[in-house]
Amino acid sequence: MNPVSTFDDDTEDPDHSPQERAAAASRSTWVSVGVNLVLTVCQILVGIVARSQGLIADGLHSLSDLVADFVVLLANRHSQKDADEDHPYGHQRFETAASMALGVLLLAVGVGMVWSAVGKLEAPETVAQVHVVALWVALGALVAKELLFRYMLAVAKRVKSSMLVANAWHARSDAASSLVVSLGILGNLAGYPILDPIAALIVGFMVARMGWGFGWDALHDLMDRAVDEREVQAIRSTLLETPGVAGVHDVRTRKMGDMIVVDAHLEVDGGISVEAGHDIAVTARQRVMQRHRVINLMTHIDPWQRPDRDHATPAAADGPQVRAGSSR
Repeated sequence: MNPVSTFDDDTEDPDHSPQERAAAASRSTWVSVGVNLVLTVCQILVGIVARSQGLIADGLHSLSDLVADFVVLLANRHSQKDADEDHPYGHQRFETAASMALGVLLLAVGVGMVWSAVGKLEAPETVAQVHVVALWVALGALVAKELLFRYMLAVAKRVKSSMLVANAWHARSDAASSLVVSLGILGNLAGYPILDPIAALIVGFMVARMGWGFGWDALHDLMDRAVDEREVQAIRSTLLETPGVAGVHDVRTRKMGDMIVVDAHLEVDGGISVEAGHDIAVTARQRVMQRHRVINLMTHIDPWQRPDRDHATPAAADGPQVRAGSSR
């Protein structure tokens, strides 16, 4: 499963306008800012005093969360701007760019953690005995991050924001790292000091792996990756249900942040007027944009002259076609 782009259904919730989505994103992110600020200070300070490399690594992870929160806030603000002459499709890809920035940030933090932990493992005699207070802070961070993850993911799915999903899973990765750090500190307290830097090493790998995943997915989205087949079929079904549409083929999609740009060929009765065909295309466009996360639909009208062919079947309808123009 791809946590960045997975939602529970194929249509956009009509109860939430873009402004409401932006407000919900801002509220949840500010909650994350507060939690991460407190955790960063506590984990790093206690980690230094208690001599726990694992807790310090976890604190740096919380710090990366804090920076990521501000990246999300910035992207959320810019992505809501209206379309202009330079950006005729709007500014939704600010969200994709933010997801990529989160990925690069996580990757850099993870590599730094691994580098530091490897240095400690090469000189195990330098690993100190940690204080028990480090364990309590790590467990507290684990609970706080898990609760934050559940809250942020619920908001992200409700307003359907891949950027917020990425940030929520960032919180979950920090919860997982806090669990690993807690086990490492527990092992250190039990007489196995080397387990603390091992925990820091594991956390580093976890953070780097998630960063790579987010960055790679965002890169593909910036290269006009299509949405998943399930959502394509849902859009195709909406087009086929439009009165006057006899068949649909060459449905192409590309992601624009959390929105979608669609191209489609619509087959209509070849005996109707150009004006009637245009009206059908306009109706189809309106229906798709109302029911799905589609920011624009470009249509091309083809005459339907093959009664022996099942045009309503997607597998049969698809095929190489020549574009002659488009109508909106």
